[in-house]
Amino acid sequence: MSIADQSFKELFPEKTLEGYAFKIKYTDRFKPYNANVRYTKNSFCFNLSKKWRKVSREIQIGLIQGLMLKIFKENKKTINIDLYNGFMKNLHISVPKTNTDPMLEESFNKVNDQYFLGLIEMTNLTWHNSIRRLGSYEYGTDTISISKVLEPDMELLDYVMYHEILHKKHKFYNKNGRTHHHTHEFRESEKKFVNSGEMEERIKGLVRKNSRKRFGWF
Repeated sequence: MSIADQSFKELFPEKTLEGYAFKIKYTDRFKPYNANVRYTKNSFCFNLSKKWRKVSREIQIGLIQGLMLKIFKENKKTINIDLYNGFMKNLHISVPKTNTDPMLEESFNKVNDQYFLGLIEMTNLTWHNSIRRLGSYEYGTDTISISKVLEPDMELLDYVMYHEILHKKHKFYNKNGRTHHHTHEFRESEKKFVNSGEMEERIKGLVRKNSRKRFGWF
């Protein structure tokens, strides 16, 4: 039985496979450990990063089941989904730290020392050019990526860096197949940054200003 068929049968024992077509494709078009699903009616193609090939069948089943729950809009919990979530939360331990940048590293170390007692392990650090996405943390590559628009303002850079380090620290919370990244605990931690309210207003102003530039507004 294929991984996709087994995922479906264990997730929905009351349903039959008849009428459904499942396919799994491993591709190098994704970043490590990313995945998505494309479907039309009852035909489903699960696209997984090639990194998933070497991961245990049980964990891959958890990944597929999580995608299935989103498609069918159902809330369930399985042992395989728990295994998948545990795998993703601990993936950073084995990820090589090879990408960095002097300014981003300075910000990371400053924020880490001031707010986390220097206990957060260094991540990969990169810049990106998006205006709307000021920062991101990617579990599969243990990478914090920061928008270049923040380069001239070290205070805002530190604030966005703090937000992304919080994602590495708190990871995510999964309940009934739904993943939550900005939990109550996360939001409370976010407020501990000095002048966090002021920083949020400055972030909004920066986004508005650069959005006008981007779309030719004055």
